[in-house]
Amino acid sequence: MSYTPDAIRHITLSAATLPLAGPISDAKVFTGRQKPMTEVEVLFAEITTEQGFEGVGFSYSKRAGGPAQYAHAKEVAQLTIGEDPSDIAKLYDKLLWAGASVGRSGVATQALAAIDIALYDLKARRAGLPLAKLLGSHRDSVRTYNTSGGFLQASIEEIQHNASASLEAGIGGIKIKVGLPDTREDLRRVTTIREHLGPDVPLMVDANQQWDRATALRMGRRLEEFDLNWIEEPLDAYDVEGHASLTAALDTPIATGEMLASVSEHEKLIAGRACDILQPDAPRIGGITQFLRLATLTHQAGLALAPHFAMEIHLHLAAAYPTEPWVEHFDWLDQLFEQRLEIADGRMLVPARPGLGISLSPRARRLTHATAEFGRS
Repeated sequence: MSYTPDAIRHITLSAATLPLAGPISDAKVFTGRQKPMTEVEVLFAEITTEQGFEGVGFSYSKRAGGPAQYAHAKEVAQLTIGEDPSDIAKLYDKLLWAGASVGRSGVATQALAAIDIALYDLKARRAGLPLAKLLGSHRDSVRTYNTSGGFLQASIEEIQHNASASLEAGIGGIKIKVGLPDTREDLRRVTTIREHLGPDVPLMVDANQQWDRATALRMGRRLEEFDLNWIEEPLDAYDVEGHASLTAALDTPIATGEMLASVSEHEKLIAGRACDILQPDAPRIGGITQFLRLATLTHQAGLALAPHFAMEIHLHLAAAYPTEPWVEHFDWLDQLFEQRLEIADGRMLVPARPGLGISLSPRARRLTHATAEFGRS
């Protein structure tokens, strides 16, 4: 059977504000750098082709940036109308260079991510395959750990309860936030949670970039006794030299990368041997096109992979990574989608549904506050 060319007929961009159940605080709040998080801004892209195929993708912003992503996407989305949706790399470059005067990272590429992800979803749906299978999966499920139950505004008793509930739901590991101004309180919380979980449950900690080099080294040494799977973002995200020194000095693996906004920024971490585990975020670095490029570099460097947030996307990408990764479980975005990801025996299962396996919920429609349409409906 020969390939029948198709063309993008219509794109809808939607900006939605998702309120969180309560204010969320990590170490950046306790050091005075940010205010508690109360909402997530989400940019959706929905694409339809002349042959009637559809795809949906999303990007997001925590705190500032959502309106800027939406505004940039509106400026360039029209350029995809009439193009073959299979030419994803070509379209990415076309959109990238259309907005190159404002850069090729950050908001400029995060706006493109929603479109890029929608194109991959569409391509997999047209093939009748889950995205992981289209990419070439190595596994049908991925280890998963919970983060959303371990933030710093929660008491230690609340975190214990949340951790137990996560394990009962089939989640395989627990991550808690650290980085408080009083490092003794960090150690108390880690000690209590490790005792609560026991020695066999994977446990990770995340300092959200709030330690200086001396504190990170001192805390890293104190934390060795807890047999952590990793220490996440102990230093400023752009401190390659500091992360490299810490990685060499400690037995506990160092994880970082979620705050970086381009493949080139991650390349510096890789070249500097500045972590053991890379944590890219597909919506933050420009979408699946860029993530796949980075995943190749990460594997070639012999690094482990643990993508940040957006489990609806990252489950598929992690399933296609050659070595066993972790996927971060957050329940924040659940209400935006009709479907739920299945979890069992410490693993998140790749859905059998075509594409990403998600569709927007009525709740997502109600939360939408701005919409732009391009092409013919």
